[in-house]
Amino acid sequence: MLPLDTFLRIVDATPLVAIDLIISNEDGAYLLGHRTNRPAQGFWFVPGGRIHKNERLDDAFRRIARDELGCSDLERADAELVGIYDHLYEDNFGGAPDITTHYVVMGYKLRGNLNLVSLPNAQHTAYRWATADEIAADRSIHPNTQAYFAPAR
Repeated sequence: MLPLDTFLRIVDATPLVAIDLIISNEDGAYLLGHRTNRPAQGFWFVPGGRIHKNERLDDAFRRIARDELGCSDLERADAELVGIYDHLYEDNFGGAPDITTHYVVMGYKLRGNLNLVSLPNAQHTAYRWATADEIAADRSIHPNTQAYFAPAR
């Protein structure tokens, strides 16, 4: 784990690379978590996380699924790459002034019927399922999450 001051310098100087998990259930609704931390604090967002230095994509996918969802059996090979997205934020994880955050995010779609009650709460205060139409219309859902459900670019 990087010291926070080092990580803040990295956020200030470079883009971060991340994976988002776009998880649908058997009813076709998608999993959203209410973000606890910056950036995007207070918005509903799909689960995800950054890739660590020297961490292979498959390992990062498994770690993020475990940390964000408590699942140890989700594999990147079982997911569909939806696309690669720029996520730009006016703030940063530490709330430091004048430092924006830029993520380059690989969005992966997969199916999973998860029990909302048993999901980890380190990154999200609550979870819910929402349809693509609900996601598009709900202003409490972050635009970067809504972009996953927009017509093809």
